[in-house]
Amino acid sequence: MAIHAPAKAGTVTLTIDGVAVTVADGTTIWAAAKDAGIDIPVLCHDERYDPVGVCRMCVVDVGARAYAAACVRPCEDGMEVKTATPDVERNRAMLTELLLADQPARERDAKQTTTGDNELLVLADHFGLTGVVGLPAGSGRGADLSNPVIAVDHDACILCDRCVRACDDIQGNDVIGRSGKGYATRIAFDLNDPMGASSCVTCGECVAACPTGALTNKPIRNIPIRPRSELDQVDSVCPYCGVGCALTYHVDRERGAIAFAEGRDQPGSKGRLCVKGRYGWDYAASPQRLTVPLIRRDDAYPKGPLSADVRGEMNRGGYLEDTGERAERRQLSAGRDVSATRNGRNGRRGGNGDGRSDKRRRKPGGLVDYAEVLPHFREATWDEALDLVARRLTEIYTAGGPGAIAGFGSAKCSNEEAYLFQKLIRTGFHTNNVDHCTRLCHASSVFALFEGIGSGAVSTTYGDVINSDVAIVTGSNPTANHPVASSFFKQARRRGTTIIYVDPRADKMADHADIFCQIKPGTDVAFYNGVMHEVIRLGLTDEEFIRNRTTNYAALAETVADYPPERAAQITGVHADVIRRVARAWGEAGAGVIFWGMGISQHTTGTDNARCLIAMCAITGNVGRPGSGLHPLRGQNNVQGASDMGLIPMFYPDYKKADDPDVRARFERIWQTDNLDPNKGLTVTEIIGSVLKGGVRGMYMLGENPFLSDPNINKVRKALSALDFLVVQDIFLTETAEFADVILPASSYLEKDGTYTNTDRRVQLGRKVLDPPGQARVDWEVVQDIANRIGLGWDYGSPREVFEEIVAVMPNYANLSYDNLGLSGKLYPNPDPEHSDGTVVMFGEKFKTDDGLAHLVPAEWMPAKELPSDDYPVILSTGRLLQHWHTGSMTRRSYALDAISPQAEMYIHPDDAAELGLSDGEMARVTSRRGSIVLATRFSHRESRGSCFIPFHFREAAANLLTIDEIDPFGKIPEFKFCAVRVEPAAGPDRAESAREAAPQAQGQ
Repeated sequence: MAIHAPAKAGTVTLTIDGVAVTVADGTTIWAAAKDAGIDIPVLCHDERYDPVGVCRMCVVDVGARAYAAACVRPCEDGMEVKTATPDVERNRAMLTELLLADQPARERDAKQTTTGDNELLVLADHFGLTGVVGLPAGSGRGADLSNPVIAVDHDACILCDRCVRACDDIQGNDVIGRSGKGYATRIAFDLNDPMGASSCVTCGECVAACPTGALTNKPIRNIPIRPRSELDQVDSVCPYCGVGCALTYHVDRERGAIAFAEGRDQPGSKGRLCVKGRYGWDYAASPQRLTVPLIRRDDAYPKGPLSADVRGEMNRGGYLEDTGERAERRQLSAGRDVSATRNGRNGRRGGNGDGRSDKRRRKPGGLVDYAEVLPHFREATWDEALDLVARRLTEIYTAGGPGAIAGFGSAKCSNEEAYLFQKLIRTGFHTNNVDHCTRLCHASSVFALFEGIGSGAVSTTYGDVINSDVAIVTGSNPTANHPVASSFFKQARRRGTTIIYVDPRADKMADHADIFCQIKPGTDVAFYNGVMHEVIRLGLTDEEFIRNRTTNYAALAETVADYPPERAAQITGVHADVIRRVARAWGEAGAGVIFWGMGISQHTTGTDNARCLIAMCAITGNVGRPGSGLHPLRGQNNVQGASDMGLIPMFYPDYKKADDPDVRARFERIWQTDNLDPNKGLTVTEIIGSVLKGGVRGMYMLGENPFLSDPNINKVRKALSALDFLVVQDIFLTETAEFADVILPASSYLEKDGTYTNTDRRVQLGRKVLDPPGQARVDWEVVQDIANRIGLGWDYGSPREVFEEIVAVMPNYANLSYDNLGLSGKLYPNPDPEHSDGTVVMFGEKFKTDDGLAHLVPAEWMPAKELPSDDYPVILSTGRLLQHWHTGSMTRRSYALDAISPQAEMYIHPDDAAELGLSDGEMARVTSRRGSIVLATRFSHRESRGSCFIPFHFREAAANLLTIDEIDPFGKIPEFKFCAVRVEPAAGPDRAESAREAAPQAQGQ
């Protein structure tokens, strides 16, 4: 026996293949061997999952009567382990041979012939078992090809359960299990449903986990999946939500296309992806990409929308319809029975609003009809197009002054592009009229955070939830909007964190919550005031924190004193005892964190909602410690970064106030300019209003599509038509581009380098994967060309040079560089990026307010601006689906995403639907005071009674035709989450047939 020194407390010392190893008590033999550089083969094990010891491939000799499974056996002090004796190797070879006997032949194995990473066949080659004959094609348990992008070959399954644990332990989706007995046992989805018909969300985690060819990726757009050795690997970041998952694209250079994508380890994603990240990248290869500059033809004036559906003329099968009260007046003047139309029992059935036929042609995927729109434009050279842009914007600026120009940037673009865009608008046209989609998602959150704690960024990361005793998730559906972040929440709950979910909809997060509070829409302030009332009454506040680190507590306490649980229950619909339970759980937590989404911010009371959450954390001392804090989950991939860069009208880069003379003087020195605008600029919604009043006359839009994303489409349509000049820079012909004078073909995320800042404050490198198609150009270069044509004299040579200027200008980004971001990126602020990941928890000692204290701002509950009535009795809320994103211009051109979710649907409680005469799957008409759309009905027990939910991704059923343009007075954000609508059947007895005619067809591969 080897002689070794006594182990330290909490550690054990053993020998593995003669090597002395000291590890923490409880470490498994497999993990100890791995740390020592000794490989023990496994098939069922992955260090990310709880070990189960199913396959027995990892058995080792520990001197006992039987071999021990290294993946589950803990190390013992003095233990001698032999991992590869001749007898152990014979056992492994025999096991491998037995497993191979039930495997498909190599030439049939999908994983072997594609990625080449079939772990079972690697072992077979190691043991020289290449001659083993597998199952003939078509024998055994069969295949399941029902999912559009994942193939299941049950014959190749060895029942290792890695897919089960990947689904359960990592993603928390709980879809996969086992069915059958004995030899008939196989992996099952839900209740043995086909994978494509199950509740599987197609995240692909099971494919990544599978060690054989049982679960494999299907080729997308006919790009074959070949072994990694035959493909180039590009490490980048996902282009979709604010989580910013790290991934690797495997690129077929011969075809100039991506073959497949995989998750890559990084603190914010840990190798995980959702369906968008793993399968939604092929939009960049769409044949509808813009590839040449376009100029509007002279005969296409006076300017306005060019397609029938954007004009608002179609309404069948989900096309948007410009009806509402104005259209009802037209019907009355024509002698039509409006009341019959309203109750859906008599009167006209569907049609065009003018009695014409219900039959309408349908464009697959609900995309812009290029054949209808492009004839109104002519191709141009880049020089001609850019010269025209510079000349017309300069003419409008000269004639109307700074207030005549505005720019919409994009949270889909890089930090460098956002920085240059706002710099162009501010220095070239001397106006702060520059904004982006944060005005439509978290502007109210940012306002409240700046007011309360002096910073608009999150105070901790979503991964820090693992250190939380209690986590409140409110006004958010992270399982759809931030799927990988939600997996961290689910894992935390499995490890003991209490999850409290507060939302009007019982979204999937409710299934993973310990306490679910289904509040009435628009009652958030009353709910949280009720919770704070109880926290204070029970004496669960942190008195020291309140005394030393907050102001205005007395006013807050006085306000919430008027919201006892009984009153809060009456307003919110949540039982008073549940409110008390939430208050006690929150107040007694050692560490509590609040995550929120646009269900909090997208209200006219959005700022008040966020003020309540800030106060909730502050009065209990839940800021500035691990596992505690405030985290508004950002929606788009670079909303945080674009805001950091100053792509907002009231702030310069790093959130320096635009109306502060000292700030203005500093940026005039840095940018070597003068006459910067001394006033705050107009926001997105204010710019639209200014256009209608004759203020803003010329606009530059980079990657934004306000026709679908902004509220009250009728108003946006008028504004876009009224502009004297509009230049749109984008990768596709969007609805907004129909109003453009010049269209510039841009680069997709996959075609350029740049940095992106995720919701955690993590700055990461996005790397070029593909070349832009045709004459399409990288966005920052186009912005620079326009800047130089108006005389700014820029000379940036690369995104790296722009980032160096950003770092020099912005203290929060100090010390960061392209060279020290690495593969995982870095959190800001970061005093030592060479050795540190950055600051996880902020405000440990003081806040960033002028006095270093948290400013508590009490809020009174106020009802929404537009309440239900007899004519409009249902509350409409809008939001996202897991498979889609923003206005759908990218995701609806992705084969996988469009195939899984091709159709616009309204989600409504079955009991409400029954009262309204609606059947599941049939077409419904949803009407507000602003317009009407037609779309499919989908029964959903997740909806609260008296409300319905419509995703905003579908142009043919544009939810924002219905929404109101009332805004939060502080954050200037629209009320997307509450308006009054009428819901009724779209047609009479033949509506089922019309629904089948209108159902969109999934795009082919």
